[in-house]
Amino acid sequence: MNELVIMKDQRAVTTSLQVAEAFEKKHKNVIQTIEEKINSAENSADYKDMFAQGVYVDSRGREQKMYYLNRDGFIFIAVGFNGKKADKFKLEYIKEFNRMEKAIKEERIQLPSDPMKVLELIFEANKNTDKKVERIDKDVKYLKDNQRIDSAEYSYISKHVSRKVYEYIDMHGLTLTAPQRSKLFKDISRGINEVTGVKTRSQLRQKDFDIADELIDNWQPSTATVQIIKQMSNVVEGQTTLGGD
Repeated sequence: MNELVIMKDQRAVTTSLQVAEAFEKKHKNVIQTIEEKINSAENSADYKDMFAQGVYVDSRGREQKMYYLNRDGFIFIAVGFNGKKADKFKLEYIKEFNRMEKAIKEERIQLPSDPMKVLELIFEANKNTDKKVERIDKDVKYLKDNQRIDSAEYSYISKHVSRKVYEYIDMHGLTLTAPQRSKLFKDISRGINEVTGVKTRSQLRQKDFDIADELIDNWQPSTATVQIIKQMSNVVEGQTTLGGD
């Protein structure tokens, strides 16, 4: 995993988004742990030095809260993460912090006496900073886009699916059995999975949310599904007729 540790204000830091991704945690839970540390009465001033609040823009253009963590802040958060995989990432983080902090100490710039040369260095530094910021923004966006949708978004999608299926049934004046309704639910779920590239709805990522929402808005059952439901109705009617005879 690249860019575990980044440079911010001449300090080696990581982000709550990166930590959540690396350790397969929900970002909101990492945020909650950090804020519990910050808001605790004991040693709260020390904790505040370890974390700095920032923002990122999610896939729908909304600003969301995140945190930057220095080495000590990362250790405080990661100490509770257990397991072989977690230990592997802890070691990777420590190596990256060591590497980045060593690079900061070794970086020495001898300013020239010529004012024009000084300006050239300033312009070059600004250009490099812009590139770093752009790369960080891309990394943050990638991490956010590939996070699973949260419980509220999952609930919204599920309710939207249910509303759309029953809207279709009411619009066509259908009286369907539970197995027939199940065919419609499977049809719309299959469409969501196909356009987002997931196997189950629980695997939907942040970048899939708007795609899934749009598909549900425009959904109509496939010709095959409609035909199967009609055949199921014919079977039921045939059984009723036979029972009457």
